[in-house]
Amino acid sequence: MGNMSEIRVLKQVLQHYRTIAVVGLSADWFRPSYFAAKYMQAHGYRIVPVNPKYRDILGEPCYPDLASIPHPVDMVDVFRKPADTPQIAVEAAAIGAKVLWLQLGVVNAQAKSIAEQAGLTVVMDRCVKIEHARLFGGLGWFGVNTGVISAQRQVPPGLTTHD
Repeated sequence: MGNMSEIRVLKQVLQHYRTIAVVGLSADWFRPSYFAAKYMQAHGYRIVPVNPKYRDILGEPCYPDLASIPHPVDMVDVFRKPADTPQIAVEAAAIGAKVLWLQLGVVNAQAKSIAEQAGLTVVMDRCVKIEHARLFGGLGWFGVNTGVISAQRQVPPGLTTHD
């Protein structure tokens, strides 16, 4: 997939699919899964934690597996080791998810094939938080939301380009 078509797919996924089941979500604030899920929740996404260790995370009930979720899920975001992902792909397809998103460092060709054969869009080796911030203006120095992503130098307010 070329870079522009990849960006188009990522934008479509993040604009249209708003309910995210996060498999392997931790309740520990310092874990990447928690940080990413909290960011997405703060940006209007419904987070559905999936981890048998917890009763709730981020104020949402936590489910032991995808099959236990009692409502529709658009996207399955996976924070698990690559060897676990083929079974998660099967479960994501079984619950009617539209997207299987494997986080940074999580790559598995078998999971990708299973999900794609079931009609799911697959994103691998990318962070949902980073991609959202990059594509929708939340990425800046030290996490500051500049609201702008541009390759052109920005002129500070009150100055003209002739000053």
